[in-house]
Amino acid sequence: MGYRIASFSFLFHVLLLVSQYFCTHSNGSREINKEMPDLQQAAIDENIFFTTNDLKVGKSIPLYFSTKSPSTYPHLLPREESDLIPFSSSQLPNLLDFFSFPKHSPQAKAMEHTLSQCELPPIRGETKFCATSLESMLDSTRGVFPLGTQFRVLTTKLLSRHTAAFQNYTVLEKPNEILSPEIVACHSMPYPYAVFYCHVKDGEHRVFEVLLGGENGERVEALGVCHADTSQWDPDHAAFRVLETRPGRSPVCHFFPADNLIWVASPSVL
Repeated sequence: MGYRIASFSFLFHVLLLVSQYFCTHSNGSREINKEMPDLQQAAIDENIFFTTNDLKVGKSIPLYFSTKSPSTYPHLLPREESDLIPFSSSQLPNLLDFFSFPKHSPQAKAMEHTLSQCELPPIRGETKFCATSLESMLDSTRGVFPLGTQFRVLTTKLLSRHTAAFQNYTVLEKPNEILSPEIVACHSMPYPYAVFYCHVKDGEHRVFEVLLGGENGERVEALGVCHADTSQWDPDHAAFRVLETRPGRSPVCHFFPADNLIWVASPSVL
């Protein structure tokens, strides 16, 4: 009985958090977002990377955080709805008809990209899945952690209204390292409804909460992850170009946008 109560409490907490980021209309109905971002707009900006040497109070880092309101993000569909919609590149023509997107539109290209990324096999040392509902995300994430492990979700929080997406941010306080035996990173993908590309990589990873102050007065409680082993990464990865390094040479760190999620073990199990 206690386990059921704990599980319900956990799910309720997650639902409350995720609801802050995805639209649910006041009349109770759910609608597909017809104004989904195109592929170029949704691409990960290169100005999110940093090194462990940057995690010092007073350090200034040029970073990009979207000024887009979280309330405009596509919302997660419940499983009973998402399971009724095919999620396969082989069904792309039918999906474009279903969502009323022209074949050569930016939205069509973005959908094709998302489907292809989700269908690619994982790279060496990686576990990956794409989640189209909260339930499927929870089920897949639960399979990553040791049996019986309680876990929680973390996000980057914009603590004030942002007027400039790209600016210099200063580390205001000593970063708080979050200990977890495993982490599952979930990145939002361009699609008419919320789709997350989630993955776990072998090797040592460190998660940090970093309080940042923008040069225009904005404040961000940013989540950052540092990957110790990058030897299996694509040499053309943007991180190596930005940080002027190469695979396996040094750790690579990056901040998460506000619409991304990180799952970590709850403190009580560490």
